[in-house]
Amino acid sequence: MKLDRPVLQVALDFENLSRAMAAAAEAVEGGADWVEAGTPLIKSEGLDAVRELKKAFPGRRVVADMKVMDTGAFEVELAAKAGADLVTVLGAADDETIADAVRGGEKYGAEVVVDLLGVADPVERARAVAKLGAGAVCLHIGIDMQMTGRTPFATLEGVARASPVPVAVAGGLTSETVAQATRAGAQILIVGGAITKSPNIREATIRMRRAIDTREALPSEHFHRVGEAEVRSAFERVSTPNLSDAMQRHGALHGLHAHLPRPDSKLVGPAVTVVTRDGDWAKPVEAIDRAGPGDVLVIDAGGQTTAIWGELASWSAHGKGVSGVVIEGAVRDLDAILALGFPVFSRHVSPNAGEPKGHGEIGVEVVVGGERVRPGDWIVGDASGLVVVPRERAQEVANRALDVLEHENRVREEIQRGSTLGKVQKLERWERVG
Repeated sequence: MKLDRPVLQVALDFENLSRAMAAAAEAVEGGADWVEAGTPLIKSEGLDAVRELKKAFPGRRVVADMKVMDTGAFEVELAAKAGADLVTVLGAADDETIADAVRGGEKYGAEVVVDLLGVADPVERARAVAKLGAGAVCLHIGIDMQMTGRTPFATLEGVARASPVPVAVAGGLTSETVAQATRAGAQILIVGGAITKSPNIREATIRMRRAIDTREALPSEHFHRVGEAEVRSAFERVSTPNLSDAMQRHGALHGLHAHLPRPDSKLVGPAVTVVTRDGDWAKPVEAIDRAGPGDVLVIDAGGQTTAIWGELASWSAHGKGVSGVVIEGAVRDLDAILALGFPVFSRHVSPNAGEPKGHGEIGVEVVVGGERVRPGDWIVGDASGLVVVPRERAQEVANRALDVLEHENRVREEIQRGSTLGKVQKLERWERVG
């Protein structure tokens, strides 16, 4: 495979062909060189996706991201007959499978790209598959690994230097990172979400092409993968529905009512946990002194109705920079707390307060809203409710929630162009039969 200039390949990882075709049209108009029928699209729509893409864009090379693992020649034949110019085979496949795929490609006019996803030594594997006849190799960081902060840049330059065939790169590329990838030696830049989730796909593609050609990073507001230090800012950007979707409908705290100063108020921070008894406000108040700026107090008062939190405690917490309080129990002085601008979630509101007796503990696992919350777990609250994110998954879930938000932004754009949610998502097609 010989390339005259770096190639921009748009990855269409949709589940519905109609959305993929619309996105492809905008991307091609913006300058995408190759069009990829992504693995989710092929699994959902079959090789008809490849046929339709080739029919619509005869002047563009069409990539079938088959990720072949066995029956190499047969699966390449199927893709090639559907119109694929390039077919991906996994580098983890046996040598004979890759060699067989190459033979099938030679017979039916398709080139094989070997995807190094999950390969332990991508440099050595790139050399080996080139000897087997691969037209190119792809250094690929999968979506799930991207969510934990992995990027392809640690090994890209080494693979590009060692590989005798062109190197493609995929893994969360944006207009800020395609230039870096090009400078590192990548000749095929595979971009998915940073194009296909953009409200204006054409403009996003033009911008991506410019970054590749100039090798200069162009700032991008969206599509970043955040590191551990950016978890809070990510949680502040997303909604609790975004987080719930990102965690497969887990983590929601049920039955607690939001008392927010404004409709757009948010509560975000790691949990400082407290267990107390009905009406005993000693430990909740003591916990304020242990909390730091940005923390969230999470108090398990057994769901009882005597208030263990009020105006003066809120002033104290607010003065320390505490983000808010979540109470499996009752709060009082709500008017004064809202005037202060301090976010509170509680199961009950009651004027009755108890006495400081000192029962309970600080810094232990609690159960609030039906969910277990440990010290340091992240709490996010807004007008839609509350979600707890396990501390060890915070970075991953933050990235997944941003991904959900970005997908929703694109769907909203399609609706605003005159479609409807049912039409965009093809709901009737996905309804269960029987």
